[in-house]
Amino acid sequence: MEIKKEKNGSALTLTLIGKLSVLEAKELSKVVDEELSDVNDLTLDLKELTYVSSAGLRVILTAQNMMDDAGGEMKLLNVSPFIMDILKLTGFNKFMNIVD
Repeated sequence: MEIKKEKNGSALTLTLIGKLSVLEAKELSKVVDEELSDVNDLTLDLKELTYVSSAGLRVILTAQNMMDDAGGEMKLLNVSPFIMDILKLTGFNKFMNIVD
């Protein structure tokens, strides 16, 4: 998986490309830990994400919790139908801010 970072002030967009499985989740977790300290607007662009495992979902949930704790906002952008099915099956679609 490739992670592209684009930061503009306190806004950060992470574009996730490829598969977010166990090994890649560790990489994303590291990026989240390092980058979110001064961010209050986080966007995860999932346009090119083809798969997400439970480990990947856990990292996304951790990022959401970190943003909630900091009084920030997180949104999921460009969610494919396949990834949306996973979010619906896990109930993530009920509490994540998903935008087209």
